[in-house]
Amino acid sequence: MTETPFTVGASQTLATAQQIFARHRIRHLPVLSGNQLVGLLSSRDLGFLDGVTGLAGVMKVAEVMTPEPYTVEPRAALDAVAREMSRRKIGSAVVVDHGRVVGVFTTVDALRVLSGLLAEEAEA
Repeated sequence: MTETPFTVGASQTLATAQQIFARHRIRHLPVLSGNQLVGLLSSRDLGFLDGVTGLAGVMKVAEVMTPEPYTVEPRAALDAVAREMSRRKIGSAVVVDHGRVVGVFTTVDALRVLSGLLAEEAEA
């Protein structure tokens, strides 16, 4: 899990989100309105707009984000989270603790765990 993830405001422009994605080399941004999670924006969402010139500077994140993203608690069972992400065919889960975004768990994180388990098994 990526702790204390970068976030973007729902009213910010897509250009701002693009800058955050590029600067921090990430693919998922929880979207906040105030301190409240209202959606999730992925770099893939922005990829659909690549051919449309000039929209990133005027369109708001709220217009493109996925509302009501999959959320989990910090102590959620990894197998249940991975199973649900697979079932929904999504690349991330937003980790929320008492209404506050505290992390993002991605398929890359899941692969790190799997790799570690396989390495342990090979050593045994």
